[in-house]
Amino acid sequence: MTAEFTFSTATTEPQHRSSKWNAVVNDAYFPLELQFRDPIHFNGQLSRMSMGHVGMSRLTSDPLSYERRRAHIREAREEEYLITLPRATSVEFRQLGREVRCDPGGFIIERGDEPYRFLYENPNDLFVLKVGRKALEERVRQPDRFCAKVFNATSGTAGLFASMVDQAQSKFADLGAAAGETVGRQLLELLGLALDETVDASSSNLSAVRTAHISRVEKFIRENLKNPNLSPDLIAESCGISKRYLHDLFKDVNGTVSQQIRDQRLIAARDRLATAPGLPISEVSYRFGFSDQAQFSRLFKNKFGITPSAFKAEISG
Repeated sequence: MTAEFTFSTATTEPQHRSSKWNAVVNDAYFPLELQFRDPIHFNGQLSRMSMGHVGMSRLTSDPLSYERRRAHIREAREEEYLITLPRATSVEFRQLGREVRCDPGGFIIERGDEPYRFLYENPNDLFVLKVGRKALEERVRQPDRFCAKVFNATSGTAGLFASMVDQAQSKFADLGAAAGETVGRQLLELLGLALDETVDASSSNLSAVRTAHISRVEKFIRENLKNPNLSPDLIAESCGISKRYLHDLFKDVNGTVSQQIRDQRLIAARDRLATAPGLPISEVSYRFGFSDQAQFSRLFKNKFGITPSAFKAEISG
């Protein structure tokens, strides 16, 4: 597998460099207004690749300012996020009334459906992940609360996430389509875990204790999706809480325990179909706890807007 697209200003006439770079950036992410320090002598390179639900790019360029305006957002068709990891020098980011500075070794999340300004004063080298809202919400609740904050990626799960981004980018050409999609899912899982670990209880309507309980319950569910006996009773017993308290926890996140189990099983089944389209739908549905294939197909379509068979056909090309 190779990069879907690579552009360098080295192959562009100086008078066209700024306009060409503007078009390439807009196509890679979403419409933005760019301000160049020296348009004629500007140098930049951008490589793009796709890993399932994750769009990955590496961007190196001279100093630049990117602005997302209200006019750009009115034309947006889908809510998307950018996760940016600066590698050479710091970046400044302003959104939602917050202004932050992110140095190499950290990352920030940019919300695409709100205006923002992003800039760096010195030549930079950036990794940027592009993720749709639905894909991110499957891994972390209320992702908007993490926007315009700086996350330390030098240790822990966040550090593992940053290292995997680096490795995925460098090894992408050696990956097949199925492996690329698997890596994309793993990146999303790591990102979700990293964000959950950094939840600030004071900014949430949940207490620190309740947040910890929910995180532990969700982790237990993800690790036991193939267990046919997975149920609220088993979860409550394994997590050391009462069944009543378990159900009460999920009122805080506008759902039920059973819905969480079902949704996570559907996500896992979809991901399995994506990486192994040759597997029969019946086998995948049974493996993830759906004994009735007709019910599985109906729930799958309700969740993802497409039937399992149609999804397999799309994956197979």
